[in-house]
Amino acid sequence: MSDIWDFFQHLFNPRWIFLYFGNTALFILLAIVFAETGFFIGFFLPGDSLLFTAGIFGEDLCKNFYDVPFFVIILIVAFVAILGNMQGYWLGYKSGKLLYKKKDSFFFKRKHLILAKLFYNKYKTTALIMSRFLPMFRSFAPIVAGAIRINFKKFMIYNIIGALAWTFSIMLAGHYLDKSFPELKNHLEWIILLIVFITALPIFLKISKNKKKKVFI
Repeated sequence: MSDIWDFFQHLFNPRWIFLYFGNTALFILLAIVFAETGFFIGFFLPGDSLLFTAGIFGEDLCKNFYDVPFFVIILIVAFVAILGNMQGYWLGYKSGKLLYKKKDSFFFKRKHLILAKLFYNKYKTTALIMSRFLPMFRSFAPIVAGAIRINFKKFMIYNIIGALAWTFSIMLAGHYLDKSFPELKNHLEWIILLIVFITALPIFLKISKNKKKKVFI
């Protein structure tokens, strides 16, 4: 039991994943990307920081996976992200109404689902692209899309665009920043905190804005 707890503690340290798992780090990365976008329990997983760290350790990932170009690694991650969103869509399509009645638990918060629906109603299908860069919304946006049963072809178009934009931008940022500033690996914890802050900032601003509106109503 203690080993499992230690694993989940280290799960929030992307650098540990790549250093500890070595040859199998890519498969851990793919599993986390799929879970984060394919199941509502994935909202707590370190998606953005993990992709950025994957960019920094890109050369190691390539060597451990048949020496393929880094471009191929990104495409594989993007493909899994697309599959994850498809899983989320069908989860919402099959059980969306029941999820709104589901009681809160450690892994599930109904308010997150409601916030994602409000976010989706405001930005429509483009929310599927925007949500890729926003923690929590990334997990719930495809579920909402399935629950309200938007056209699957339209969903797939935005799903593919969002997955490619998310994986390429963040992984390439880590990859090329590491080449320009190799010492980044020595300050990775601070960079990850900055990424978490930047990606979470829009959510806090939105919540703050809504609270101010309530005060004046």
